[in-house]
Amino acid sequence: MAADAVVDLRIERRPKLSESVVSAIRAQVVSGEYAPGQKLPTESRMGELFGVSRTVVREAIATLAADGLVEARQGAGVFVKDHPTLAFGSITLDVGNKISHALNVIEVRMGLEIESAGLAALRRNAAQEAQIHEAFFEFDRLLERGEATGKSDFAFHRAIAAATNNSYYVEVLDALGMRAIPCDVASPWGTDSMLSRNYQEGLQREHLAILKAISASDPEAARAAMRAHLTASQERYRALLSGQQAKWISGTAKRKG
Repeated sequence: MAADAVVDLRIERRPKLSESVVSAIRAQVVSGEYAPGQKLPTESRMGELFGVSRTVVREAIATLAADGLVEARQGAGVFVKDHPTLAFGSITLDVGNKISHALNVIEVRMGLEIESAGLAALRRNAAQEAQIHEAFFEFDRLLERGEATGKSDFAFHRAIAAATNNSYYVEVLDALGMRAIPCDVASPWGTDSMLSRNYQEGLQREHLAILKAISASDPEAARAAMRAHLTASQERYRALLSGQQAKWISGTAKRKG
C-alpha cells in the first residue's frame, strides 16, 4: 500500500502557477515571439494574460532573471536580454550546420524525451493531453496546406514534456529550441528530403504512435514509440553523413584520376 501511495502522489503532482508562467514566457522567447531587447508586458497585463496574480508574475520574472533570460530595469520595465541564457545554457546558439552536431542533439533528446513520454503517459491531465492532440493536428493541417510544420512539430514534443509536470523537462527542451527540429526551415540541418511531404508524413505516423500510447496511459509503449521516433531521426542523419562521405570519396577519386 505504501508503494501505491507514493505512485499516486507522484502522478498527482502539479506545477506551481509561477512555473507555468516561466515555462510560457521562456517558450515565447525561444520561438522569437519576444525578441532580444524587447520589453515584456507589464505585471498587470501578464497577470491578465496568464490568469494569475501579480505576485505570481513577480515570482516568475525573478526566476527568469535568475536564469539569465530577462532583466529588470528600474523605472523602465522587464526586458529580454540581448544575449539570453537559459538555466541549462545556450546549447544551440552557435551549433553550426555540421551533421555531427545534429547527432549530438538527437542523443541528448533521446535521454530526455524517451522518459518524458513515459511520464506524460502517467501524469498528464486532460488539458495537457488536449495540447498534445492539438499540436498533432496542427502539424497535419499545415502539412495539408503545404506550409512549414517545424513549429507544430516542436509544439508536439514540448506539450509532451509539459505533461510530465516537471518543469525541467520543458526547460531543457526549450534550451535545445526549434533548431533541433529537422523539418523546420530554420534548422541548420534541414534538407530538401527532410522538408518533403513524404518525410513529414512518416514523422506523423511516428507521432501518432507516441500520442496513442500516452492517451492509453501506457508508459512503456510511450517510451518505445518515442525511442523509435528519435532513433529513426538518428538513422536519417547518419544516412546524410554517409552520403557526404561517399561524395567526398568520389570527388577525391576523380581528382586523383
